[in-house]
Amino acid sequence: MTIAKNCIVTLDYHINDTDGNLLHEEEEPIVYLHGNYGHIFKAVEEALAGKSIGDTFKVILSAQQAFGDYDPALVVTEELSELPKELCVGMEIDGYMDEDSEDVTIYTVSEITSTHATLDGNHPLAGMDLVFEGKILDIHAANEEEIQEILNYHHEH
Repeated sequence: MTIAKNCIVTLDYHINDTDGNLLHEEEEPIVYLHGNYGHIFKAVEEALAGKSIGDTFKVILSAQQAFGDYDPALVVTEELSELPKELCVGMEIDGYMDEDSEDVTIYTVSEITSTHATLDGNHPLAGMDLVFEGKILDIHAANEEEIQEILNYHHEH
């Protein structure tokens, strides 16, 4: 079987920077629904189409194809009194951009002073070109029930 629309694909993968430094490696494989549903980077999905179990892949993603350019406007400074009491550098907290109270942004605490904290809403890999590579572990055709379950899950999250 080869990867095509509405196949559930299981991948073992890791992400490096373009110098070969490991940036991210999951302990568990990733499972996604193939077919342009937005569950995996578009360039990776395009490269996987037609591949089979056991095939390896390597896709170089520009920052724009991956997590986007680093946006300094997503870095904010807040008074400690407005934030959770047990705040520490590296902690992630949910926040909202003023313009859209429906759009939740996950901020990483990057600095804490005696009165303020700096929060960064950029993805930790934003602004970086990445190398996404791995191996295809499993492929199976999804039935309609599986497709709906996956789509509903991703819609809720």
